[in-house]
Amino acid sequence: MPFGGFIDTLPQTWFLVIHASLGLIGVMLWRRARAAGQHSAARGFVLYIVGELCYIVYHLDLITFLFAHALAEVCDGLALLAIGLGIRRKTA
Repeated sequence: MPFGGFIDTLPQTWFLVIHASLGLIGVMLWRRARAAGQHSAARGFVLYIVGELCYIVYHLDLITFLFAHALAEVCDGLALLAIGLGIRRKTA
């Protein structure tokens, strides 16, 4: 058994709570960025939220893990790019 097999013993609701909490943090940061006029950062946080929703959809057993993970990683990468571009514009 590969390392981390113990995680399979946790109930799915645990992961739903984790991803929902992280998504809510993303919503709070999105609202702050939008209120501050940081449009690029706000778009980044929306992408982050979509990434968390991909994981939630997996834990609801609607899509496969690898598909959810691939979608979430793309969203996270684009989110980092958007937030980074927003930081670059602010400092320039």
